[in-house]
Amino acid sequence: RCRLLCKPSALAEHLARSLGRSAALRGYGWSWPRWPRLQLLWQLLQPPQPEPAVTRELLQLRDAGLVALDWLVGPWGATGGTGGLNPVLLLIPNAAGVVTAGLLQLGLQAMERGFVPVIFNRRGHNGCPLTTPRLQPFGDPGDLREAVSYLRCRHPKAPLLAASEGSGSGVLLAYLGESGSSSRLAAAACLSPVFSAHEWFEARLPWLYEWPLLLRLKRGLSRYATSLAEAVDVEGLLGSRSLRELEESLFCRAKSRPSSWEAYWERNEPLRDADEVAVPVLCLCSADDPVRGPPARSLPLELFRSSPYFFLLLTQHGGHCGFPWRDAGHCWGHEAMLEFFRAVGEFLRAEEPRKFGGAKGE
Repeated sequence: RCRLLCKPSALAEHLARSLGRSAALRGYGWSWPRWPRLQLLWQLLQPPQPEPAVTRELLQLRDAGLVALDWLVGPWGATGGTGGLNPVLLLIPNAAGVVTAGLLQLGLQAMERGFVPVIFNRRGHNGCPLTTPRLQPFGDPGDLREAVSYLRCRHPKAPLLAASEGSGSGVLLAYLGESGSSSRLAAAACLSPVFSAHEWFEARLPWLYEWPLLLRLKRGLSRYATSLAEAVDVEGLLGSRSLRELEESLFCRAKSRPSSWEAYWERNEPLRDADEVAVPVLCLCSADDPVRGPPARSLPLELFRSSPYFFLLLTQHGGHCGFPWRDAGHCWGHEAMLEFFRAVGEFLRAEEPRKFGGAKGE
Protein backbone atom coordinates (compact mmCIF):
# COMPACT_ATOMS: atom_id res chain seq x y z
CA ARG A 1 0.00 0.00 0.00
CA CYS A 2 3.00 2.35 0.49
CA ARG A 3 6.15 3.18 -1.46
CA LEU A 4 9.44 4.09 0.17
CA LEU A 5 11.31 6.57 -2.02
CA CYS A 6 14.93 7.20 -1.06
CA LYS A 7 18.55 6.94 -2.14
CA PRO A 8 19.84 3.36 -1.88
CA SER A 9 21.88 2.76 1.27
CA ALA A 10 22.33 0.29 4.10
CA LEU A 11 19.96 2.32 6.25
CA ALA A 12 17.36 2.41 3.46
CA GLU A 13 17.48 -1.39 3.16
CA HIS A 14 17.09 -1.75 6.92
CA LEU A 15 14.11 0.64 6.97
CA ALA A 16 12.45 -1.13 4.04
CA ARG A 17 12.67 -4.45 5.89
CA SER A 18 11.46 -2.99 9.19
CA LEU A 19 8.58 -0.96 7.77
CA GLY A 20 7.60 -3.84 5.50
CA ARG A 21 6.93 -6.03 8.53
CA SER A 22 4.43 -3.55 9.97
CA ALA A 23 0.80 -4.63 9.70
CA ALA A 24 -0.22 -0.96 9.63
CA LEU A 25 1.81 -0.29 6.48
CA ARG A 26 0.45 -3.35 4.68
CA GLY A 27 -2.99 -1.78 4.88
CA TYR A 28 -4.67 -4.04 7.41
CA GLY A 29 -7.60 -2.15 8.85
CA TRP A 30 -7.31 0.98 6.71
CA SER A 31 -10.59 2.89 6.38
CA TRP A 32 -12.04 5.86 4.45
CA PRO A 33 -9.46 5.38 1.69
CA ARG A 34 -10.81 7.76 -0.94
CA TRP A 35 -12.43 10.62 0.97
CA PRO A 36 -9.64 12.99 2.05
CA ARG A 37 -11.93 15.98 2.56
CA LEU A 38 -14.27 13.90 4.70
CA GLN A 39 -11.25 12.87 6.78
CA LEU A 40 -10.35 16.55 7.18
CA LEU A 41 -13.93 17.38 8.22
CA TRP A 42 -13.87 14.57 10.79
CA GLN A 43 -10.62 15.88 12.27
CA LEU A 44 -12.24 19.30 12.72
CA LEU A 45 -15.61 18.10 14.05
CA GLN A 46 -14.78 14.98 16.05
CA PRO A 47 -15.98 15.21 19.65
CA PRO A 48 -13.29 16.28 22.13
CA GLN A 49 -11.40 13.48 23.84
CA PRO A 50 -10.17 13.62 27.44
CA GLU A 51 -6.79 15.31 27.21
CA PRO A 52 -3.82 13.65 28.89
CA ALA A 53 -2.30 15.34 31.89
CA VAL A 54 0.71 17.51 31.12
CA THR A 55 3.26 19.42 33.14
CA ARG A 56 4.17 22.76 31.58
CA GLU A 57 7.57 24.40 31.65
CA LEU A 58 8.10 27.95 30.40
CA LEU A 59 11.51 28.33 28.79
CA GLN A 60 12.88 31.87 28.64
CA LEU A 61 14.79 32.61 25.45
CA ARG A 62 17.76 34.89 24.89
CA ASP A 63 15.58 37.84 23.86
CA ALA A 64 13.32 37.37 26.94
CA GLY A 65 10.63 35.65 24.90
CA LEU A 66 8.95 32.48 26.14
CA VAL A 67 8.13 29.10 24.65
CA ALA A 68 6.23 26.40 26.53
CA LEU A 69 7.19 22.75 26.86
CA ASP A 70 4.29 20.46 27.80
CA TRP A 71 5.53 17.12 29.18
CA LEU A 72 2.97 14.32 28.94
CA VAL A 73 2.65 12.67 32.31
CA GLY A 74 3.94 9.09 32.38
CA PRO A 75 4.45 6.28 34.87
CA TRP A 76 8.01 7.46 35.54
CA GLY A 77 6.90 10.90 36.74
CA ALA A 78 5.52 14.13 35.40
CA THR A 79 8.51 15.13 33.28
CA GLY A 80 10.31 11.85 32.72
CA GLY A 81 12.95 12.74 35.28
CA THR A 82 16.43 13.90 34.30
CA GLY A 83 19.40 12.01 33.02
CA GLY A 84 17.40 8.93 31.93
CA LEU A 85 18.07 6.80 28.87
CA ASN A 86 14.51 6.78 27.48
CA PRO A 87 14.35 8.59 24.11
CA VAL A 88 12.87 12.09 24.34
CA LEU A 89 10.32 12.78 21.58
CA LEU A 90 9.74 16.46 20.81
CA LEU A 91 6.29 16.95 19.26
CA ILE A 92 5.80 20.02 17.05
CA PRO A 93 2.20 21.16 16.30
CA ASN A 94 1.17 22.82 13.05
CA ALA A 95 2.15 26.43 12.32
CA ALA A 96 -1.04 27.72 13.96
CA GLY A 97 -0.06 26.02 17.21
CA VAL A 98 -3.06 23.69 17.25
CA VAL A 99 -2.36 20.67 19.46
CA THR A 100 -4.64 18.25 17.64
CA ALA A 101 -6.13 15.04 18.98
CA GLY A 102 -3.85 13.22 16.55
CA LEU A 103 -0.71 14.81 17.97
CA LEU A 104 -1.79 13.87 21.49
CA GLN A 105 -2.49 10.30 20.33
CA LEU A 106 1.04 10.11 18.91
CA GLY A 107 2.41 11.30 22.23
CA LEU A 108 0.42 8.75 24.20
CA GLN A 109 1.42 5.90 21.89
CA ALA A 110 5.03 6.96 22.17
CA MET A 111 4.78 7.10 25.97
CA GLU A 112 3.40 3.54 26.04
CA ARG A 113 6.52 2.42 24.16
CA GLY A 114 8.96 4.04 26.55
CA PHE A 115 9.47 7.45 24.96
CA VAL A 116 9.37 10.69 26.95
CA PRO A 117 7.05 12.93 24.88
CA VAL A 118 7.07 16.73 25.17
CA ILE A 119 5.10 19.26 23.09
CA PHE A 120 6.83 22.41 21.80
CA ASN A 121 4.53 25.45 21.94
CA ARG A 122 5.67 28.60 20.13
CA ARG A 123 5.51 32.13 21.46
CA GLY A 124 1.91 33.20 21.98
CA HIS A 125 0.52 29.79 21.00
CA ASN A 126 -1.60 27.43 23.08
CA GLY A 127 -1.62 29.62 26.16
CA CYS A 128 2.10 30.43 26.08
CA PRO A 129 2.47 34.12 27.12
CA LEU A 130 3.77 36.58 24.53
CA THR A 131 6.36 38.64 26.39
CA THR A 132 7.93 40.34 23.35
CA PRO A 133 6.26 42.02 20.35
CA ARG A 134 7.60 39.24 18.14
CA LEU A 135 6.21 35.95 16.87
CA GLN A 136 8.10 33.12 15.20
CA PRO A 137 8.29 33.33 11.38
CA PHE A 138 7.26 30.21 9.47
CA GLY A 139 10.75 28.83 8.86
CA ASP A 140 12.77 30.51 11.63
CA PRO A 141 14.25 27.73 13.81
CA GLY A 142 15.87 30.00 16.42
CA ASP A 143 13.38 29.26 19.22
CA LEU A 144 13.37 25.55 18.43
CA ARG A 145 17.16 25.50 18.58
CA GLU A 146 17.12 26.89 22.11
CA ALA A 147 14.47 24.36 23.15
CA VAL A 148 16.53 21.47 21.77
CA SER A 149 19.62 22.75 23.60
CA TYR A 150 17.63 22.82 26.83
CA LEU A 151 16.37 19.27 26.29
CA ARG A 152 19.91 18.05 25.67
CA CYS A 153 21.02 19.61 28.97
CA ARG A 154 18.05 18.13 30.81
CA HIS A 155 18.47 14.65 29.29
CA PRO A 156 22.19 14.49 28.44
CA LYS A 157 22.27 10.72 27.88
CA ALA A 158 18.96 10.20 26.08
CA PRO A 159 18.48 10.13 22.30
CA LEU A 160 16.52 13.19 21.12
CA LEU A 161 13.90 12.69 18.41
CA ALA A 162 11.41 15.08 16.83
CA ALA A 163 8.05 14.62 15.09
CA SER A 164 5.98 17.33 13.42
CA GLU A 165 2.48 17.59 12.06
CA GLY A 166 1.39 19.39 8.88
CA SER A 167 2.70 22.94 8.46
CA GLY A 168 4.65 22.57 11.71
CA SER A 169 7.18 20.60 9.67
CA GLY A 170 8.43 23.88 8.22
CA VAL A 171 10.31 24.91 11.34
CA LEU A 172 11.62 21.37 11.94
CA LEU A 173 13.00 20.99 8.41
CA ALA A 174 14.53 24.47 8.59
CA TYR A 175 16.17 23.60 11.91
CA LEU A 176 17.65 20.37 10.55
CA GLY A 177 19.05 22.20 7.53
CA GLU A 178 20.54 25.11 9.44
CA SER A 179 22.01 22.89 12.16
CA GLY A 180 23.41 20.15 9.93
CA SER A 181 25.47 17.66 11.90
CA SER A 182 25.05 19.80 15.05
CA SER A 183 21.28 19.35 15.31
CA ARG A 184 21.60 17.11 18.43
CA LEU A 185 18.71 15.03 17.08
CA ALA A 186 19.11 11.34 16.27
CA ALA A 187 16.16 11.26 13.82
CA ALA A 188 13.03 13.17 12.83
CA ALA A 189 9.67 12.40 11.22
CA CYS A 190 7.16 14.68 9.49
CA LEU A 191 3.48 13.79 9.03
CA SER A 192 1.95 15.44 5.93
CA PRO A 193 4.67 18.12 5.74
CA VAL A 194 4.54 21.33 3.70
CA PHE A 195 7.76 21.47 1.67
CA SER A 196 7.35 24.58 -0.51
CA ALA A 197 5.79 27.08 1.88
CA HIS A 198 5.98 30.03 -0.53
CA GLU A 199 3.80 28.26 -3.08
CA TRP A 200 1.61 26.79 -0.34
CA PHE A 201 0.66 30.21 1.03
CA GLU A 202 -0.04 31.53 -2.47
CA ALA A 203 -2.24 28.60 -3.49
CA ARG A 204 -5.92 28.47 -2.64
CA LEU A 205 -6.14 26.23 0.41
CA PRO A 206 -9.39 24.37 1.16
CA TRP A 207 -11.60 26.78 3.10
CA LEU A 208 -12.38 23.90 5.45
CA TYR A 209 -8.73 24.02 6.55
CA GLU A 210 -7.84 27.69 6.11
CA TRP A 211 -10.71 29.44 7.86
CA PRO A 212 -10.59 27.55 11.19
CA LEU A 213 -6.83 28.13 11.39
CA LEU A 214 -7.17 31.77 10.39
CA LEU A 215 -9.86 32.42 12.99
CA ARG A 216 -7.86 30.64 15.68
CA LEU A 217 -4.74 32.65 14.89
CA LYS A 218 -6.60 35.97 14.88
CA ARG A 219 -8.35 35.12 18.13
CA GLY A 220 -5.00 34.38 19.76
CA LEU A 221 -3.35 37.50 18.33
CA SER A 222 -6.19 39.72 19.50
CA ARG A 223 -5.17 38.93 23.09
CA TYR A 224 -1.85 40.65 22.44
CA ALA A 225 -3.12 43.55 20.33
CA THR A 226 -1.69 46.20 22.64
CA SER A 227 1.82 44.77 22.80
CA LEU A 228 1.88 43.98 19.07
CA ALA A 229 0.75 47.48 18.11
CA GLU A 230 4.30 48.84 18.39
CA ALA A 231 5.53 46.27 15.85
CA VAL A 232 2.72 45.73 13.32
CA ASP A 233 -0.52 47.22 12.00
CA VAL A 234 -2.90 45.35 14.28
CA GLU A 235 -6.03 46.55 12.47
CA GLY A 236 -4.75 45.23 9.16
CA LEU A 237 -3.54 42.06 10.85
CA LEU A 238 -6.92 41.24 12.36
CA GLY A 239 -8.64 42.11 9.09
CA SER A 240 -6.68 39.49 7.14
CA ARG A 241 -8.85 37.31 4.91
CA SER A 242 -6.35 34.54 4.25
CA LEU A 243 -3.34 32.87 5.85
CA ARG A 244 -1.13 34.64 3.30
CA GLU A 245 -2.46 38.07 4.26
CA LEU A 246 -1.92 37.27 7.93
CA GLU A 247 1.66 36.10 7.32
CA GLU A 248 2.42 39.23 5.29
CA SER A 249 0.94 41.52 7.93
CA LEU A 250 2.98 39.92 10.69
CA PHE A 251 6.36 39.52 9.05
CA CYS A 252 6.55 41.60 5.85
CA ARG A 253 4.85 44.81 7.00
CA ALA A 254 6.57 45.11 10.35
CA LYS A 255 7.17 48.70 11.37
CA SER A 256 10.83 48.20 12.26
CA ARG A 257 12.02 45.86 9.49
CA PRO A 258 9.61 45.72 6.53
CA SER A 259 10.37 43.08 3.93
CA SER A 260 9.10 41.95 0.55
CA TRP A 261 7.14 38.71 0.28
CA GLU A 262 9.86 37.16 -1.88
CA ALA A 263 12.67 38.17 0.48
CA TYR A 264 10.74 36.75 3.43
CA TRP A 265 10.62 33.32 1.82
CA GLU A 266 14.29 33.40 0.88
CA ARG A 267 14.90 33.36 4.63
CA ASN A 268 12.06 31.04 5.63
CA GLU A 269 11.60 28.28 3.05
CA PRO A 270 11.76 24.97 4.98
CA LEU A 271 14.12 23.27 2.51
CA ARG A 272 16.49 26.19 1.88
CA ASP A 273 19.37 24.27 3.51
CA ALA A 274 18.14 20.73 2.83
CA ASP A 275 21.57 19.68 1.53
CA GLU A 276 22.99 20.20 5.02
CA VAL A 277 20.59 17.81 6.80
CA ALA A 278 22.64 15.09 8.49
CA VAL A 279 20.12 12.91 10.38
CA PRO A 280 17.49 10.46 9.04
CA VAL A 281 14.18 12.18 8.27
CA LEU A 282 10.97 10.32 7.40
CA CYS A 283 8.30 12.26 5.51
CA LEU A 284 4.94 10.48 5.44
CA CYS A 285 2.80 11.88 2.62
CA SER A 286 -0.42 11.03 0.82
CA ALA A 287 -0.98 11.68 -2.87
CA ASP A 288 -4.53 12.85 -2.15
CA ASP A 289 -3.56 15.41 0.53
CA PRO A 290 -6.02 18.30 -0.10
CA VAL A 291 -3.99 20.74 2.01
CA ARG A 292 -0.43 20.24 0.71
CA GLY A 293 -1.53 20.13 -2.92
CA PRO A 294 -0.90 17.86 -5.95
CA PRO A 295 2.21 15.66 -5.63
CA ALA A 296 3.66 16.81 -8.98
CA ARG A 297 4.24 20.33 -7.67
CA SER A 298 4.37 19.85 -3.91
CA LEU A 299 6.71 16.87 -3.39
CA PRO A 300 10.50 17.42 -3.88
CA LEU A 301 11.07 13.96 -5.33
CA GLU A 302 14.61 14.72 -6.45
CA LEU A 303 15.59 15.47 -2.85
CA PHE A 304 14.56 11.97 -1.78
CA ARG A 305 16.41 10.40 -4.68
CA SER A 306 19.66 12.27 -4.02
CA SER A 307 19.93 12.73 -0.24
CA PRO A 308 20.91 9.75 1.94
CA TYR A 309 19.01 11.27 4.88
CA PHE A 310 15.53 11.92 3.45
CA PHE A 311 12.99 9.08 3.21
CA LEU A 312 9.57 9.52 1.62
CA LEU A 313 6.82 7.10 2.59
CA LEU A 314 4.17 7.79 -0.03
CA THR A 315 0.67 6.36 -0.10
CA GLN A 316 -2.14 7.00 -2.56
CA HIS A 317 -4.80 7.66 0.08
CA GLY A 318 -4.57 9.16 3.52
CA GLY A 319 -5.56 12.81 3.29
CA HIS A 320 -3.87 15.45 5.44
CA CYS A 321 -2.59 14.10 8.76
CA GLY A 322 -5.41 11.55 8.56
CA PHE A 323 -4.27 8.05 7.52
CA PRO A 324 -7.23 6.45 9.38
CA TRP A 325 -6.63 2.95 10.67
CA ARG A 326 -9.30 0.52 11.94
CA ASP A 327 -11.57 3.42 12.81
CA ALA A 328 -11.57 7.19 12.43
CA GLY A 329 -9.97 7.66 15.83
CA HIS A 330 -6.60 6.07 15.00
CA CYS A 331 -3.85 7.01 12.55
CA TRP A 332 -1.66 4.34 11.01
CA GLY A 333 0.85 7.09 10.23
CA HIS A 334 1.70 7.21 13.93
CA GLU A 335 2.59 3.54 13.82
CA ALA A 336 4.84 4.20 10.84
CA MET A 337 6.63 7.07 12.60
CA LEU A 338 7.25 5.10 15.78
CA GLU A 339 8.44 2.08 13.79
CA PHE A 340 10.79 4.40 11.87
CA PHE A 341 12.28 5.68 15.13
CA ARG A 342 12.68 2.13 16.43
CA ALA A 343 14.34 0.96 13.22
CA VAL A 344 16.70 3.95 13.03
CA GLY A 345 17.67 3.41 16.65
CA GLU A 346 18.34 -0.26 15.99
CA PHE A 347 20.50 0.58 12.97
CA LEU A 348 22.47 3.35 14.65
CA ARG A 349 23.11 1.34 17.76
CA ALA A 350 24.77 -1.24 15.54
CA GLU A 351 26.53 1.17 13.17
CA GLU A 352 27.09 4.32 15.25
CA PRO A 353 26.58 3.46 18.93
CA ARG A 354 27.77 6.85 20.20
CA LYS A 355 25.31 8.79 18.02
CA PHE A 356 22.16 7.01 19.20
CA GLY A 357 23.46 5.83 22.52
CA GLY A 358 23.19 9.33 23.96
CA ALA A 359 26.85 9.81 24.82
CA LYS A 360 27.28 12.77 27.15
CA GLY A 361 28.44 15.95 25.52
CA GLU A 362 27.40 14.96 22.04
